[in-house]
Amino acid sequence: MLSSCDFKPVTLSDRDFFVQHYRRFPQRHSDNTFTNMVCWNYYANYRYAIVQDCVLLSSTIAGKTRYRPPIGPRNPDLLHEVLALALKSDETRPFVVLDQETLEWISGIYPELQFQPERMYFDYVYLANDLAHLPGKGYSTIRRQLNQFMKTCSPLVEELGTDNIEEINDFVEQWCEWKDCDSNPDLASEKDALCFALAHYRELELSGIAIRSEGKIGAISLFEGQNEDTALVHFEKGLPDCKGIYRAINAETAKILAKKIHLYQPGERYGCGGDPGGEDALSSSSYGPGAYARPGRAGEGGLTKLICRSSEPEGKVQMRERIIMGLELI
Repeated sequence: MLSSCDFKPVTLSDRDFFVQHYRRFPQRHSDNTFTNMVCWNYYANYRYAIVQDCVLLSSTIAGKTRYRPPIGPRNPDLLHEVLALALKSDETRPFVVLDQETLEWISGIYPELQFQPERMYFDYVYLANDLAHLPGKGYSTIRRQLNQFMKTCSPLVEELGTDNIEEINDFVEQWCEWKDCDSNPDLASEKDALCFALAHYRELELSGIAIRSEGKIGAISLFEGQNEDTALVHFEKGLPDCKGIYRAINAETAKILAKKIHLYQPGERYGCGGDPGGEDALSSSSYGPGAYARPGRAGEGGLTKLICRSSEPEGKVQMRERIIMGLELI
């Protein structure tokens, strides 16, 4: 019988294993990606087990554990064991589904189970070309803001690398001072995740860019490919010194990714590079309605293309859902 003792921590040394496994079983939601797990491990304590060619994942936040469905060949007996283990958790909604296909599979076996979306973990999926070129009337306000930024702030775009990594780390400290991370546990955890990503960007094979305005780095983004037609933007951050810089880092990131894929799906815990609603967040009022991958307790759904994780930009997007199931429903 499966137990919590069968799980071990996700570590940086596990990357090759997860890369190989996810090539066979691609992930559509950002939460299960290896980079997300290893960077946010200080906060979410991700653990995994390998059972019958399947990967089982758990996360523990504030002492309460949630489990995911088996990632691998469909195995109803193993699913039953994971559900039984989830019942033992102190978490009231201990089972998380991240994609629609898995949700339908589980619902076919357990039609009595009810699922609820967990909106704060939605993935927002965009067309990279739309975010890169901002076509049509719907983007006219953003185009004006971006044009004004280009005229007044003399921006330079550069790749993340050894020549600027120290300056980027200094930028993160400035961003955290601006956001007062020390008084906000969520932002403090986000800083930890971002600093881990920067410290290990080579091992994680992350790409990144920075925008330098008036000689100083004022915005950054970190991203990677997620699957054959989707890129995942893990972090996008901007300082308020030069208005419009967050629009610029978003557009410049999309331009790079549009050359490689056709869709953009943001993937960050507190929005596309910041807390929702702030200067460095993509807001629904500015980027428009979108399709979404809806996360919830007991399930999480996903899509493909270009991902930004928790804010609601406008444009042609999908939202990937994360669905959560409560104990009383099992």
